[in-house]
Amino acid sequence: MAQEADKYNQRGASASKEEVHHAIRHLDKGLYPHAFCKILPDTAGGDPEYCNIMHADTAGTKTSLAYMYWKETGDVSVWKGIAQDALVMNLDDMACCGCFDNILISNTIARNKHLIPGEVIEALIMGTVEFVESMEERGISIRHAGGETADTGDIVRTVDMGITAFGRLKRDDLIINQIRPGAVIIGLASDGQASYENEYNSGIGSNGLTSARHDMLDHSYAKKFPESFSPQTDLKYVYNGPWKLTDTVTINDEEIAIGKLLLSPTRTYLPILMPVVREYRSDIQGIIHCTGGAFSKVLKFVGKDMTIHIDKAPQPPLLFNLIQEASKTNLAEMYKVFNMGIRMMLFVNKDSAEAIRDLASAFGVKAHIIGEVKKSTGPAKVEIQTGVADEPLVTYSA
Repeated sequence: MAQEADKYNQRGASASKEEVHHAIRHLDKGLYPHAFCKILPDTAGGDPEYCNIMHADTAGTKTSLAYMYWKETGDVSVWKGIAQDALVMNLDDMACCGCFDNILISNTIARNKHLIPGEVIEALIMGTVEFVESMEERGISIRHAGGETADTGDIVRTVDMGITAFGRLKRDDLIINQIRPGAVIIGLASDGQASYENEYNSGIGSNGLTSARHDMLDHSYAKKFPESFSPQTDLKYVYNGPWKLTDTVTINDEEIAIGKLLLSPTRTYLPILMPVVREYRSDIQGIIHCTGGAFSKVLKFVGKDMTIHIDKAPQPPLLFNLIQEASKTNLAEMYKVFNMGIRMMLFVNKDSAEAIRDLASAFGVKAHIIGEVKKSTGPAKVEIQTGVADEPLVTYSA
């Protein structure tokens, strides 16, 4: 694992973001430290029965991949997916706290004008608008408050897309992670095609893309697209893979380009979580969005003397197998960098687990009962029984 971590560091990335967490260690953690997002007093309305959530995130280095695919194919539509990536990284985090309606958003786009023309900016903005409209059709109200587009070519190599989101809700409606031994773990699949999606989703999301694109894509792209990576990165770590962006693999009898698989928009679970939370709110002990840190993310939200025991994790989607094959990364690192097919975990009371799983599955997204929370001794830990002969058990400790 040390070798893999060094490779990520050489590429200017980190799965666990130790420096970031160290930098913010003294910040106020809000009203409820175990909540998935920082919860603030109701500054907007001054009502002690309400609270505010403000969240900011970006699509990360996925924009660099979109740039390469767009330049290679001329397909400007991939930029709409980037807008969805930035949105979902905010909205689904907030949904883990029970906030999934009446949300305000604002976008920030920073571009290198020499490389990113107006048609890309328009696609990013229209992608935002179309996502908001699609959620509105499903009873989820998101209002776009505008934003800022800045020409910052001196500091941005291609383009960066960020979203800030704001929600106000009653404190009684919050979901504060209070995960206890005996809880059943339901994992929502990141791959496949939900009833509210238009095409197959590889499940990649917006995490681990620096690793995925460099480990998957052919070294010829280093010369072809030098603007797609930092000039400080040693070339031996740049685009070391066997694939071209337009190479295809067969999934469900359909030929899909590797570039499109890597650019699958981050799935939102809002249409699923809203009815699940409204019907089973009292049975939900916690919701974890498996983004940075993937399967180890939950360790930030549980106390000691608990083991998150996962013994029924589904087989990872094809793309993750291709990434592991190309990178030769061990499973312990894969389950920490990538969601491996499960990007949302619900921790629920045992009596309601089957009903919650069935309701979630009604949206065309596979919902798996993947394990349970067990009482143990010492620091909290996650253990995953992978079923793979060489690495049958993967463990992370707090």
